[in-house]
Amino acid sequence: MQKGENTRKHIIAKSAELFNQHGYSGSSLSDITERTGIKKGGIYRHFASKDEIALEAYNYAASIVGGQFTQAVAAQETAMNKLLAYFRVYERVVEAPPFVGGCPLLNMAIESDDGHPGLRQRAQQGLARTLDSMKAIIHEGVQNGEFKADLNVDALATFAFATLEGGIMMSKLEGDNRHMQMNIESFTAYLKQVCLK
Repeated sequence: MQKGENTRKHIIAKSAELFNQHGYSGSSLSDITERTGIKKGGIYRHFASKDEIALEAYNYAASIVGGQFTQAVAAQETAMNKLLAYFRVYERVVEAPPFVGGCPLLNMAIESDDGHPGLRQRAQQGLARTLDSMKAIIHEGVQNGEFKADLNVDALATFAFATLEGGIMMSKLEGDNRHMQMNIESFTAYLKQVCLK
């Protein structure tokens, strides 16, 4: 039982890297067997389809990045710095992303927009979780008097997430972290405008 579970975890971890680097559509079952070193029959002993692997692989990649977000946020004391902690995780996205291939949520969202409803639903859930986490931080900042009382929490969370993902996409596409750096600077300046302290 232990060996089977370890094999399943190995398939998920290696497939997560593959999908996040080359996309779901750009990765075949043969690519999975090559990456994992496991034959097709071995793959099918653990998964019914490539879709099932993709869902588990996304969960794995998202949990790695989510853990880094949680750790980065927990190390901060102010709501402003907690929001900026999300950006710091991806500050060097070109050479040192928190998961190989960039942001799993961004990659999944782009690829699954229309063609894969199951993958799209998983990406939507990831979006909702991240926004909820950011909103909780912003609410905390409003309640403790760090942020203005009339701040639109939903709008700020959306702005933060869009700025983060836009910086990731542009930096990855250009192969230069400057877009993330500029977005960090711009978002920091914006947060200072809504801070009371």
